Amino acid sequence: MPFINSDFIDLPHEAIFSLSEKVLQFGTGVLLRGLPDFFIDQANKKAVFNGRVVVVKSTNKENSASFSNQDGLYTTIIRGYENGKKVNKIIVNASISRVLTANENWNEVLLLAASPDLQVIISNTTEIGISLMKESIFLNPPISFPAKLLSVLWERYKHFGADVSRGVVIIPTELVPENGKLLKSILNELAIFNQLPPEFIKWMNEENDFCNSLVDRIVPGKLSDEKKIVEETILGYQDDLMILCEPYSLWAIESSNKKTIETLSFAKTNLTVKVVPDINLYKELKLRLLNGTHSFSCGLAILCGFDTVRDAMRTDYFRQFVKTLMLNEIKPLLISESISEQEAQIFAEQVIDRFSNESIEHKWINISMQFSTKIAIRNVPLFLINSKKQRAIPACMLLGFAAYLLFMKTEKIKDGLFQRTIGNHLHTVNDDKAELMYHYWFGKNTVDAVSSILSDVTIWGTNLNDINGLCDKLVEVIEVLDQGAEKNVKLLMEKYS
Repeated sequence: MPFINSDFIDLPHEAIFSLSEKVLQFGTGVLLRGLPDFFIDQANKKAVFNGRVVVVKSTNKENSASFSNQDGLYTTIIRGYENGKKVNKIIVNASISRVLTANENWNEVLLLAASPDLQVIISNTTEIGISLMKESIFLNPPISFPAKLLSVLWERYKHFGADVSRGVVIIPTELVPENGKLLKSILNELAIFNQLPPEFIKWMNEENDFCNSLVDRIVPGKLSDEKKIVEETILGYQDDLMILCEPYSLWAIESSNKKTIETLSFAKTNLTVKVVPDINLYKELKLRLLNGTHSFSCGLAILCGFDTVRDAMRTDYFRQFVKTLMLNEIKPLLISESISEQEAQIFAEQVIDRFSNESIEHKWINISMQFSTKIAIRNVPLFLINSKKQRAIPACMLLGFAAYLLFMKTEKIKDGLFQRTIGNHLHTVNDDKAELMYHYWFGKNTVDAVSSILSDVTIWGTNLNDINGLCDKLVEVIEVLDQGAEKNVKLLMEKYS
């Protein structure tokens, strides 16, 4: 580090390497390194949190050697837009003190469980990581993440007894609803299965704070070899753990526990860490304005021939579609006692900045995975709210839904796969409703197909034909889009506005 140019790179100071290990983290993924570990690093550099992270890997694969070779250090490059202005920051993150592999170092993990310094446990083990597997927690190591966590808590209880001061803050970041509550319920079932004493179960439930949380930041995977070489030339050093992040970040943590708020002191150094009694506001803004806009835009973008979000946002008419969709159509439907117009406006403007990021390659075809489920969860409720308010069907929402239906007019190929040909491109449709949609479209005219799809309550939870005029308008838009989406988007927006 003494040879690195600190004029444009944010470097850690020497005292950080002597800080105690306060955090146990299950997972080495880029999201954890780009979000929680980023916040901890920034707080440590301001002498606020003053604690480092011990990471547990489930497997021996990938980057353990790189962490060891680089003393846990890695470069975080932050590029994109914030408040309409370009951002370009480079940070050397020193939050991670060491990386342990569960299969080889489980005894060291249990030693850390008995450390008086340990205060926080974080996880991101993918959505399937938070699931119940009835197994012994006395294996070396246990197989599932919940069993590993229960083993850690049991070890801590054995060492400190029912000491109320030794409970920890547990923050899962897996993208499942009420992740903290779910994890806690699984640990209770596992504790009974393992015949752990009632006194321990009482301590686990009352002295440890299992927090629901929501994380939001685009952190692409490993840089390509070409991009890595370019960045290392600029930096003047090699880094096998380098990551790229967008400027936007959000970590919403649900807790009203005073001890938890004091423990998570890194929240004081960054306003995008929210420790609040209820995170539903952030869930709703993200689900409707970010995820909902992605889903409404996705089919239309693919029909127009765009490969990435970045490409679409470079085009005036599509950028206008996205802005109109968010600011004029979705935002007004969200204003309520719990969400103010200002909060929704700020969030929407941040989403526009994020979509415009030139440094991140976010492919529309990846966004289209499980398209039907996403439309049902993210977008259909907006049509229902709009209908309840007795408003005209919004133009961009109509276009987005119509484009989704047209995208799902697929061709069946062997091995149960379904594809959609658009221009010269063949897209494989990765959607568990693809076969159902194929049968709805096969051999039918547009009116019959759309009417049948809208009536399927197993997909939408309601009969969407009950929304006055929706079917007729969708049929009309689909037939126009089928003649060429790109040339007709602007025309359709004007017609239905």
